[in-house]
Amino acid sequence: MPQRPALCRRAALIALTLGAATLGTLPLAAAAAETFPARPIRFVVPYAAGGTTDLVARTVGQRVAEKLGQPVVIENRPGAGGNIGMDAVAKAAPDGYTIGFGAISTNALNPHIYKQVPFDPRKDFTAISLLGTSTIVLEVSPSLPVKTVPELIAYAKAHPGLTYATAGTGTSMHLAGAMFSQTTHAGLTHVPYKGSSPAINDMLGGHIAVMFDNLPASLPHIQAGKLRALAVAGKSRSPSLPDVPTLAEAGLPGYAVEPWFGVYGPANLPAPVVQALNAAFVEALGRADVREKLTQAGFNPKGSSAAELQTLTLQEYERFGKVAKSAAITVD
Repeated sequence: MPQRPALCRRAALIALTLGAATLGTLPLAAAAAETFPARPIRFVVPYAAGGTTDLVARTVGQRVAEKLGQPVVIENRPGAGGNIGMDAVAKAAPDGYTIGFGAISTNALNPHIYKQVPFDPRKDFTAISLLGTSTIVLEVSPSLPVKTVPELIAYAKAHPGLTYATAGTGTSMHLAGAMFSQTTHAGLTHVPYKGSSPAINDMLGGHIAVMFDNLPASLPHIQAGKLRALAVAGKSRSPSLPDVPTLAEAGLPGYAVEPWFGVYGPANLPAPVVQALNAAFVEALGRADVREKLTQAGFNPKGSSAAELQTLTLQEYERFGKVAKSAAITVD
């Protein structure tokens, strides 16, 4: 039997009403993503102000702010090897207004060496973009009678318990030093500091003679001749120190520790927000003035897709889990 016109009109009205109701229940996050960003963005740096990460965050953040049309506010939240700051990012609302400056330590190494880590870097963050890499430099005081890595190894074996400094327990510098000592059987003793600056001051003051450090912090002192660079820990030489060999070139084949840094948001960031942030960071890192400033400081700027950073995170998490276990690195 054919439907009466009144019933047809009623069915049509019901369908329209149901459709409108469905549209009205779209997730708020997705709706907000369409106007992102509508207010300032908080960029958490889980380390103290004045270091390499702070310089990178402020330099790049300024250009990202110009691109997005909203301020990028740098918030330094140091402590627990970066875990405190990144935990704040993991627990923030997934709307793009809180992002974090993650690193090889916070997002790959720390979960394997700290007894208590309040987040899982594999599932509690949304990868946004790689920021670049830094270089770890093996340096000595000019007063130490060594000018090459083989000479340092021989000196260490002849002086058991020779100490080396780093910016802290559980840092990538500590990892580099532990791998060096383990690989060479040099028997070095680790002396952790609370940051690069106090360790460098003790180096300059003659209180400690060997250090593994992030290059940006030590570079001015190396260039001034106050510290002697023996090698860098990455896969390739640093453009800032082209005459300084890698540790692999200096007699440790296969050795490589290259700190990387990236931007992360909380888990479940809406795709449009990730795309907007990724585009802004990649563009900022590609600017000639940004690249020049960061390269001069010893940092190697490099953006990436969100997927590339996520892949790197997962690969490095597995890799450094094995290294940390082998080197028996733990932090209470």
